[in-house]
Amino acid sequence: MIATFGSTNSALAAKAATDSIPVVFGQGGDPVQQGLVTSLNRPGGNVTGVTSQSGAVFGKQLGILHELLPQAVDLGVLSNPRNPLHDSVVKETQAAASIIGVTVEVFTASTSAEIDAVFTRITNERRVQALLVSNDTLFRGNKVQVAILAARSAVPAIYPFREQAEAGGLLSYGPDLGDRDREVGHYVGRILKGESPAVLPVQQESKFETVINMKTAKALGLSVPQSLLARADEVIE
Repeated sequence: MIATFGSTNSALAAKAATDSIPVVFGQGGDPVQQGLVTSLNRPGGNVTGVTSQSGAVFGKQLGILHELLPQAVDLGVLSNPRNPLHDSVVKETQAAASIIGVTVEVFTASTSAEIDAVFTRITNERRVQALLVSNDTLFRGNKVQVAILAARSAVPAIYPFREQAEAGGLLSYGPDLGDRDREVGHYVGRILKGESPAVLPVQQESKFETVINMKTAKALGLSVPQSLLARADEVIE
């Protein structure tokens, strides 16, 4: 039994390594498009798991930024071009942006040094009014660096995970990872009891959370709407 969490690359590597050992993933994106399963309802092989459809998440994240900054029309998205989901991130974010009437500029980074370069560019060009940081292990692993650079650049940013807001990011919206892990564990248990991953439907994330860091909001001089505060699962004071 192999269980992978968060990284599409890990799930793809596990699938490439074996077609007999069951693999259960917990991640974002479309696993059909990624080549992990044949379909969501009937995966058809040795791989199944839990996923969140990134397009809907991007739409929600951009909507939150728009609610926080209604005058902002020039937004950015930070993505890792080495991530197999990069093209989908760009396409789905731009599609979501068009719905709410904003534009999105794409910034790419695949190393810590390139993250520095992105924020130097953002600071110097002053074209981006807010930033969406995509789901990638690079940005998650360097969450403090990204949060500090965003603050220095005075650019409000939204992140996919609670821990990034806890590390100083302005706010986060994304799946509850504890809930995702429990669902993955549930599938692992069912497979260990004899069920086949080929017929266990890929589960869609059902629990999402919003975390707002008011310390960062105050440092950026932002007034967070009461409607957004009321919906937050946690407000960090």
